[in-house]
Formats: sequence, C-alpha cells, structure tokens
Amino acid sequence: MGLQLAHVVGHRDVGVVLRVARTIEAPGGRLWRLLSRPSLWPAWGPSVRSVDFDGDELTPRARGRVRTPLGLWLPFRVTAFEPGAYWAWSIGYVPATTHEVRSLGADRCRVTFGVPLLAAPYAAVCWVALRRLARLAEARPSVS
Repeated sequence: MGLQLAHVVGHRDVGVVLRVARTIEAPGGRLWRLLSRPSLWPAWGPSVRSVDFDGDELTPRARGRVRTPLGLWLPFRVTAFEPGAYWAWSIGYVPATTHEVRSLGADRCRVTFGVPLLAAPYAAVCWVALRRLARLAEARPSVS
C-alpha cells in the first residue's frame, strides 16, 4: 500500500489529493464491480452503512444517498466517470473521494483512492476500505 500527494487535473479536476493505493491479487473487472455497485459499498466502505440508489451500477451524473455510521443520510452525485476505470463523487456539494482501478494483468490490479487534501485524515478510512476490498475480491471468484 502506498500514500502520495498528487494534483489531479483534466476531467478529474478535484484539486490536490492524497492518493492511497493497494495492489490486489484479483482481476480489475472484479474490483470495478465492487466499486461501481452502490449496493456493495457497505461491504467494504467503513463510512457507508447503506445506500439509496436507483439502479445496479453507477453511471455518469448518477445520484443517490448514503447513510453514515452516525445515521445521517447524505446526498451524493457522481462528478466524473470512466467506465471500468475511474469515478469521482461529491457528498452534498463537497468534492469527496476518487476511485480508480488499473489492471496489472489478468489477475492483478491497482486500486487507488484520492482524498481531497482538506479531508486528509480520511486517508486512514480509505486504507481500511482497501484492505476490505482486497479481502472481498481475493476471496470470491466472482462478484454478482
């Protein structure tokens, strides 16, 4: 796992972010399904208890709500989207994390979260999420 400071530009422009990454011994498609299906977020996301979302997978400009561990329902909106590779979102009107999957071959990939610099302590939550994602992806032959 690694941590680095990066400036994200272009269509992913969310400003300066801390990037938290992990190489996972599973196909990139499997990780993409875990990241892009809101119904699966509570299985790996420490800050998501449940999701209110119409549909199975994220799309550009998708909207919904997440329930936090404190019981608060917060609206979310997808702000950038590349199918199979990348998505970013905002919670309320605040830019939140970015999510990226990069294949490293048939059965290996790198998953990276970008955390806005103003929310730097949230990088610790992302480390936990990456560990959970790895456990889920490496334990199951498929995610439905």
